[in-house]
Amino acid sequence: MFRPLTLFIGSRYTRAKKRSQYISFISLTSMIGLTLGVMALIIVLSVMNGFQREMSSRILGLVPHAVVSSAEPMTDWPAVAQRVLSHPEVLASAPLTQLEGMFSHRGEMQPIQISGIDPLLEPGVSTLAESMMVGRLEDLRPGDFGVIVGQATAWRFGLSVGDRLTLIVPESSDTPAGVTPRMHRLTVAGIFRVGAELDGSLAMIHRSDAATMQRWDPEQVQGVRLALADLYRAPLFAAQLSAELGSNYQAEDWSRTQGSLFSAMQMEKTMIGLLLMLIVAVAAFNIIATLIMVVADKRTDIAILRTLGATPGQVMAIFMVQGCIIGFSGTLIGASLGVVAALNVSELVGWLERLSGQHLFSADVYVISSLPSELQWSDVGTVVVSALVLSFLATLYPAWRAAQTQPAEALRYA
Repeated sequence: MFRPLTLFIGSRYTRAKKRSQYISFISLTSMIGLTLGVMALIIVLSVMNGFQREMSSRILGLVPHAVVSSAEPMTDWPAVAQRVLSHPEVLASAPLTQLEGMFSHRGEMQPIQISGIDPLLEPGVSTLAESMMVGRLEDLRPGDFGVIVGQATAWRFGLSVGDRLTLIVPESSDTPAGVTPRMHRLTVAGIFRVGAELDGSLAMIHRSDAATMQRWDPEQVQGVRLALADLYRAPLFAAQLSAELGSNYQAEDWSRTQGSLFSAMQMEKTMIGLLLMLIVAVAAFNIIATLIMVVADKRTDIAILRTLGATPGQVMAIFMVQGCIIGFSGTLIGASLGVVAALNVSELVGWLERLSGQHLFSADVYVISSLPSELQWSDVGTVVVSALVLSFLATLYPAWRAAQTQPAEALRYA
């Protein structure tokens, strides 16, 4: 079978001989280092993707993807909701009224954000129904002034269903003080848990009770909450929706309140990826040391090839082929192992927990009690291409040094 001279000789140099076993061992260690670096990078990126997915589903499951509101209380919110639902990007809508205040119970206080919701429509726009630990959404009935609090709030105040607490809401007034507090007695109707800081900063009441607190008509709301098909297009869609609805309405998206958290998560993923890429770079540039040793060992062979008519370009290609074989093999094996491990990392952690009898991620300590993983082929492609490029760059200098070998000088002491 026909093979180019450079490919034939370069591939032969990668196989061990008795007098060059040390060089072959160095080549093997370079390949193993590249394999481990690529595998570790794929696994870590997949785990970080999993954490980001979990936090997105937990936090953005309760936080509105987008809200259409107006300066005045909305009475025609059903018409606005139907109009917005005509967009294919909108999955569901529900009325929403938001208040900020303080919870007071037995001398302790805590800042809280209150969301006035419709229990019948809320399951379409949030995961609150699935997050309920105690009680149901239907337990929020108009006029009862019931409240659903997070687990962290319940633990802090020692609350259970049926307990009473006080909500203090600031109100603008014409008095010299400017702002006067209004107090409302609420009854705990349920407790939810999402495993994030929302457990201690968010609570829900019925929308008609929220309207009463705001001294509005019972059917008036602050805005319409939307659930979108693509969370990450929410900023663009909100801008388009604001332009479409006109000056009487404005649309805001989740990035205004939670954007900094997810930007920090994305930055963390990028920085950890760059740090782990340094491991891949070190392993790739070990190829330089390997090829320099090979060039020194093969000086006589290089001189004979040059005497037989091989050009400097062919000599350079021979050693580039050898380095690329090492890099390609290490990258391919590392990518394969990394993909398999990323797809099974949760099962692997579970096996380790059963083997050791210890919970690595206790639900009492960590927000997420398991190790999530989400393999993204774009990450795999980026890692593989980066490793191959680094491996290729690592071959250039040793191959160039080989091409500069002078036959007369190399054969003088052969």
